[in-house]
Amino acid sequence: MIKITKFGGSSVSSAVQFQKVKSIIEADESRRFVVVSAVGKRDSRDSKITDLLYLVNAHLQYHVSCDDLLGTIGQRFCEIGKELGLEYPIGQEFGIFRERAKRGDFTPEFIVSRGEYFTARLMAEYLGFPFVDAADVVAFNFDGTLDMERTNAQLHDAIEQHERFVMPGFYGATVDGQIKLLDRGGGDISGAILAQCVGADLYENWTDVSGFLTADPRIVNNPKSISRITYAELRELSYMGASVLHEEAIFPVRDAGIPLVIKNTNRPDDPGTIISEETEPGLAEPIITGIAGKRDFVSVHIKQNHMSNQVGYLRRVLSIFERYRVSIEHMPSGIDSFAVVVQGSDVKDCLYSVVGDIQRELEPDEINVVEHLALIATVGRNMARRPGISGRLFGELGRAGINIRMISQGSEELDIIVGVEDKDFEHAIRVIYDAFVDSEDNVITIDELEAGKPGEDSVE
Repeated sequence: MIKITKFGGSSVSSAVQFQKVKSIIEADESRRFVVVSAVGKRDSRDSKITDLLYLVNAHLQYHVSCDDLLGTIGQRFCEIGKELGLEYPIGQEFGIFRERAKRGDFTPEFIVSRGEYFTARLMAEYLGFPFVDAADVVAFNFDGTLDMERTNAQLHDAIEQHERFVMPGFYGATVDGQIKLLDRGGGDISGAILAQCVGADLYENWTDVSGFLTADPRIVNNPKSISRITYAELRELSYMGASVLHEEAIFPVRDAGIPLVIKNTNRPDDPGTIISEETEPGLAEPIITGIAGKRDFVSVHIKQNHMSNQVGYLRRVLSIFERYRVSIEHMPSGIDSFAVVVQGSDVKDCLYSVVGDIQRELEPDEINVVEHLALIATVGRNMARRPGISGRLFGELGRAGINIRMISQGSEELDIIVGVEDKDFEHAIRVIYDAFVDSEDNVITIDELEAGKPGEDSVE
């Protein structure tokens, strides 16, 4: 069995955290390949090394001294090396990097990538594993896109040479050695790519939380954890703001049929959340998997009598949004009306230009703009083809005095999205959560709903 283990910044933030990582690796011989992020925050007052490296780059670009920043970064690495008694000459190596960076020898992407690089060098020695530089195995095209064919070949070569190794996440290189970065949080993607290429049996993503929660703990007090979730559900929740894992990390392992588990470095015995392509249906499964949402949407509502008889009307409206390079988030519709829902930030400089073009080019009977809209997604694989779910949800929101401005449901019935005013956002999430959690703080299951147990008066 092969497990890929990826440790996030909080898991490698200090010598103590390094020791926890070593205990986790030594507890299971199948954990042969390790991916690490850059040293992260030790506490809320601390800074992530990656953030500091971005600041270094900004200082260099504007010809501002970055000596203090580089000193802080170097000290963090040296402290870890010293406390763990490592022989890797981190002080000397970082000193060389420091002087060359100040001379302008490096690209911005190279500078930022050194957080992962030096963290991985320290971790490799501490675990007694070979170090494999991501620049030698994660291949990029010159346009910044991943070259998966070359990446696959290079990773296979590395695996043939080493039975186990530590690799930095977040970056790779072009064929001529130019460092390229993945998206922020891309270490998750690096681990997923490695899992796919080696044909791993499991991809473990270690962080500072014990998996996904049913709702945001900043909004809902002590929400229930999610034991199992499908990749499709995870995509829906991640898209609506639930963030534990980089959403692009899903695709390599999903396509390869590799399950993924989110685990807590500080509480390694917690079960975490298992993510897989499918889960076995059963009556003990919860009706909903999770609730997530975002604020600051804008809805442009258009009404046109006999719109269904006008060929191309919808296309003409959407082409105007495309003209302004605005992505469409949702589009609930009726016979003679529809709404185009977009991110507020996408139209902050062009909203009334878009509305003006629609008015001038299509001359609708009515056009209304609703700003300060929040969208909340209630996600669950077990909601499909089960009457009563939407009734419970809408009924509880109504009883709480929350006005629903928009409703959208996907064809697979995987989620129900409601739009509410921004001011009702947190209250609405708590109401929805309470609608599907019983008095004993357990998420209501399929058999309870179908038996008309808790809250049966609110079921359709």
